Amino acid sequence: MPLVLIEGPGIDPMRIDAAEGGALADLCDDVSAPIPFSCRSANCGTCRIVILEGEGELEEPDDEELDVLDVFGNAPPKFRLACSAKMRAGTGTLRLRPVTDDE
Repeated sequence: MPLVLIEGPGIDPMRIDAAEGGALADLCDDVSAPIPFSCRSANCGTCRIVILEGEGELEEPDDEELDVLDVFGNAPPKFRLACSAKMRAGTGTLRLRPVTDDE
């Protein structure tokens, strides 16, 4: 079963079992994860995350996600948008944290 671990400064570490993979935004919503969302359509960059481990557990980013990340000078595989990222089905672990102001 895929596993998502969310951590970061001021965040109690969270563990999300992602039975079938799926959209990271939905997984975060299900457990009220501390990832900020605004537009939810790959337009604003509010939900940028840093992938600490397991970037291969995510499907490839689409062009819209890449365009938004480029505005911030961020790029996959280290950075992704939680509103757009989708987990692959499988048994791996994805470890992430929200982006900080200096990134």
